[in-house]
Amino acid sequence: MITSNEMLPPATNKGRGEYVENQPHHKSRFQILLEILLASTKLGFTSFGGPVAHLAYFKDEYIDRRKWLDDKTYTDIIALCQFLPGPASSQVGISIGMLRGGILGGIISWIGFTLPSVIVLIIFAMFYQTFTLEDAGFIHSLKVVAAAIVLHAVIGLGKKMTPDKIRLSIAIVAAFIMLVYPSAWMQIVIIICAGVLGIKLFKDKAESKVTPFSVTISKKTGIISLGILIFGLIALPIITKLTNNPLLNIFDIFFRVGSLVFGGGHVVLPMLEREVVPTGWMLPEQFLAGYGMAQAVPGPLFTFSSYLGTIMEGIGGAVVATVGIFLPSFLLVIAALPFLNELRKHSTFQGILMGVNASVVGILLAAFYDPVIKSSIFDASDFALGVVLFALLNIWKIPAWLIVILGVAGGYIISFIGI
Repeated sequence: MITSNEMLPPATNKGRGEYVENQPHHKSRFQILLEILLASTKLGFTSFGGPVAHLAYFKDEYIDRRKWLDDKTYTDIIALCQFLPGPASSQVGISIGMLRGGILGGIISWIGFTLPSVIVLIIFAMFYQTFTLEDAGFIHSLKVVAAAIVLHAVIGLGKKMTPDKIRLSIAIVAAFIMLVYPSAWMQIVIIICAGVLGIKLFKDKAESKVTPFSVTISKKTGIISLGILIFGLIALPIITKLTNNPLLNIFDIFFRVGSLVFGGGHVVLPMLEREVVPTGWMLPEQFLAGYGMAQAVPGPLFTFSSYLGTIMEGIGGAVVATVGIFLPSFLLVIAALPFLNELRKHSTFQGILMGVNASVVGILLAAFYDPVIKSSIFDASDFALGVVLFALLNIWKIPAWLIVILGVAGGYIISFIGI
């Protein structure tokens, strides 16, 4: 638990929209920010295994070891981030950084957690382009790895988000529509329709008792943050068409995806694929190779955007894509904090989320066939390797980073023995 000797009472600078809580009085602001940077960077180098594993790492480092927050506050932060589109684990890390060191603390926490995997994926993209890695054996193995991991994600999300026949039916219909009419805008239409349907179908399933969340950030700041997000979604496509600037186009793509993707890192796959492959930014092989490599690095899966940005427009593209896809998370966290308590009490809001989550499972199921299966499983040996990797991941609970290593090794063994 947090003691009075460790923490000051919450403080808020509402005029600048800065949310600061649990700030130690015996340390300078520089020391606090440096502490955040060191702790988050450590997690950025060691947090393998995806969003659920990230939350466990955060609890061990921030709550149990450093005692920055108590368990209840940490649980409330997780609940907040589950209600928002975008990468939930990154949003939790951002929120903890804001509680510890204000908005700048949130930015530093994100940098530390994200930068290691960003650097690795940028370097991988540069090697991929420089040495023409399309025909390299390990590239195809990474595609098979991606197939196993996406299937595992579909099953995991399905169990959690479609626990009854009604939600499973929504997922199946969403998958059917996406396979017949594959487009980025169709995904948005499906998500909206599923949310509206959820209001009618799932109001009775809503929880009656919801734990309140203590917030000191002003509602004015939240509204301003939401306004910036909405303005970006409306203005960026218009400005992009008028200027025809490739970097601005990349920022528009990734900002839009980061604002609208529900369900975490794996769900970003189909949305990004629809934006960058059919439009000619890259080949399906390039896309899947990067997605497979993203499984091998620690930190958030959304850093896949760094790889894509490098392929699209070099280092500048990587920076723009990475900032673009994560910026909505900052804006949404700031916007949602002051209003969360009221929203979570309403059965209507809970029903919307149930419908949206069910549709997300269907969208991911469609993506499992196209582009994942179509671009990775070409023969019986590919299928056999994929089955083994899936079994190791799903049954024996082998971590994703080790699955990547085993997948690449297995691909080379199959190639060597001539199967």
